[in-house]
Amino acid sequence: MKAYRYTIFTSVIEQRIDKGILKPGDKLPSVRNIKKEYQLSTSSVQNGYDYLVIKGLVSSVPRSCYIVAARAGRNIPEAYPDLLPVPKDPVFKKNILLTSGRPDHSEFISLNAAEPSDLFVPQKLILRTMQEVIREKGASLLRYYPADGSKELRDLLARRSAIHGALIRPDELIITDGALQALYIALAAITNPGDVVAIESPCVFSVLEVVANLRLKIVEVPVRYKEGLDTDYLKNVCNKNIIKAIVVTPNFHNPTGILMTDEKKKEIVTIASHHHIPVVENDIYGDLYFSNTRPSTLRNFDTGGLVITYSSFSKTLAPGIRLGWIAAGRFFSAVERLKFSLGRSVAPFNQEVIAKLLRSSVYDRHLRVFRRHLEYQSVQLQHQFNKYFPEDSFAYIPQGGYSIWCSVSPQADMALFYKNCEKFRIRFTPGSTFSFTNTYDHYFRMVFAQRITRSGFDAIKKTGRSLKH
Repeated sequence: MKAYRYTIFTSVIEQRIDKGILKPGDKLPSVRNIKKEYQLSTSSVQNGYDYLVIKGLVSSVPRSCYIVAARAGRNIPEAYPDLLPVPKDPVFKKNILLTSGRPDHSEFISLNAAEPSDLFVPQKLILRTMQEVIREKGASLLRYYPADGSKELRDLLARRSAIHGALIRPDELIITDGALQALYIALAAITNPGDVVAIESPCVFSVLEVVANLRLKIVEVPVRYKEGLDTDYLKNVCNKNIIKAIVVTPNFHNPTGILMTDEKKKEIVTIASHHHIPVVENDIYGDLYFSNTRPSTLRNFDTGGLVITYSSFSKTLAPGIRLGWIAAGRFFSAVERLKFSLGRSVAPFNQEVIAKLLRSSVYDRHLRVFRRHLEYQSVQLQHQFNKYFPEDSFAYIPQGGYSIWCSVSPQADMALFYKNCEKFRIRFTPGSTFSFTNTYDHYFRMVFAQRITRSGFDAIKKTGRSLKH
């Protein structure tokens, strides 16, 4: 996947704006000067400036120049749900097709499936690595591997975590068949049917599914746009209820895309430590950041072993490679027994493929390119949404991950909206699938991990305009 040539100058401008070197109203270099300095074509420079304009960082002065845009503060609509202060039994009534199913017709634009497009999957790299693994390992791939997973793979994962400050011991790591199995094992190891767990609101459907199947009771804790999980609300919940687990996605939360601040991460660990509550942390999107630095995890601030962190490679590499991991901390023994009961070991082939990719720099090179594609598509989708949806609609700007969380007027006829989506051959994930309440009926999620074509942008335009009539 080829990077856009204009990023060699747009990234410089973005960094200078972020650092305050360039201020609103400052004049930017002309197309001619940029072209000369960076040895680019006129069209590349123009495309680069168009990208910065769409992103809201730059404004165009007609027939004159480009200037740094004024960042007007927007009044972001918050959903302050009337959540019950007492836990309630969840009712499992969501349809998995709403969150991850792909339509049978290829002409549908699927912005509901949280998985990378085939065009973004490094197919040649993966297939070549698979062939090399078969040649190198031969028949050993047909035997059982250690129940906790390949020692080399666990060492590599611990080393990667240490790079961004999360100290995980290789001997507390267990390799799993994907992230969903890791989540199931974590919750099953620390709870019993009827226990109360605190989850985010809105919350990704897979968590709701696991909670329902484990017959747990829940308290939904609101996610706020500026900082992430409402820790004051969480503190109140923990004071009034016997909470057995807290389940969170601090980095690029699904569906909102919100990145929790380090202050909030520390607060969650402090609250959990005070009440001796295990925290199950989903870091599946942590590597998909749009800034220059990978965000921290809760594990960075955990000194008591209460945080159970899990992740996988399905979002960053390919959905068909079912390989995840769980860092179990002080709950290792219970997690290990549960993992064994669900399968003697994870497929050796997948473990060796991932280990081979992690041993070299190819995986990180893939991530850098993939992140650029994701950011570009998120900017394009936001632009299309802001241009064609009613003014009282809102799309939260993510800093990484896969998701854009959108809201429309509470007066909008959502049944008609989704009927129009079918008519225009486009699929979003309804907000109702992210809660056991009806708080998010006028919200929906757009996923930008699929390649968006001209017909996709046209479908967004039509659905947005249909809300104005």
